[in-house]
Amino acid sequence: MSLTDLKLTEWTSCGGCAAKWGGAPLAGLVRSLATALDPSLLVGLAPFDDAAVYRVSEDTALVSTTDFFPPLVDDPSDFGAIAAANACSDVFAMGGRVVLALNISAFPERLPVDAVAAILAAAAAVVAEAGGVVAGGHTIRSEEPIFGLAVQGLVHPDRIWTKAGAQAGDVVMLSKPIGTGILLAGGKPNDKDMAIANMRRLNREAAEALSALPAPPHAVTDVTGFGLLGHAWEMAERSGARLFIDPQALPLYPGALAAAEAGVRTGGDARNRQYLEGRVSMGHLAPELEALCYDPQTSGGLLAALSPDLAGDPALAGAGFVTIGRVTDGPAGVHLG
Repeated sequence: MSLTDLKLTEWTSCGGCAAKWGGAPLAGLVRSLATALDPSLLVGLAPFDDAAVYRVSEDTALVSTTDFFPPLVDDPSDFGAIAAANACSDVFAMGGRVVLALNISAFPERLPVDAVAAILAAAAAVVAEAGGVVAGGHTIRSEEPIFGLAVQGLVHPDRIWTKAGAQAGDVVMLSKPIGTGILLAGGKPNDKDMAIANMRRLNREAAEALSALPAPPHAVTDVTGFGLLGHAWEMAERSGARLFIDPQALPLYPGALAAAEAGVRTGGDARNRQYLEGRVSMGHLAPELEALCYDPQTSGGLLAALSPDLAGDPALAGAGFVTIGRVTDGPAGVHLG
């Protein structure tokens, strides 16, 4: 089989971050494991964040994360690049810089070796672009292809970003459009191509724009499998605040709204709605726009809460950030509309 004939999505039942466990059972499982008492563990499971952070010296902490999933696109190079960008994103969301990555691979033995090579090469190129190097990994046999990376980064212990800390009066900004899950499930080819190109793009520039601000952001996370609303809820809950999101301000991928209007949904839509029941309130919103806010994203943008006087910084706009909402005093929750 030539690579031009290969369609990776035909080898899997679900792909990308839509393959995540639902947020409700995952949160319960993570809480049951949160027993670490090591004072050097600055960010762990209680509460969990985008990555773990471990202090190794007075001015250096290790940022550690892993992310992997089945293919969500057909082209092996696209799959490897998106998986790498998605895994590196967690380090950037913590304010860190990427230094090292290890491949996590599971491939059918009948998958062409050229396809595997293309996946690995594209991932290595993206990690290099992120500032790191792929130094090894592990591969097993599997009936379904799965790929991702364990990524290590470095951050100053006093400059860690977390999902907590959003303050009343903050603006909420997002660095990439939403709609990847719905588009890849049923969008037009040209619209899919645009989304794929953006999913290959690292969040490094967005993180560097936040780092260069005169004052640090109050809370940061990246938008992935729990959708915009799921990750907004995590920020609201950890911060003890309420996030108001303006649906008219949301950046959408071209074609995403049309696909949602046509009824395209992914399996992650229902899981995200179940997870967020009672945590999200809605105004009078068109169902297609509501669906895009629940839509599982892969290699999505950074979601940041920061002082309103910083929102006009031109570097933020250059990195793709747009203002999508605001923060008010609690109770914790997300209001869309």
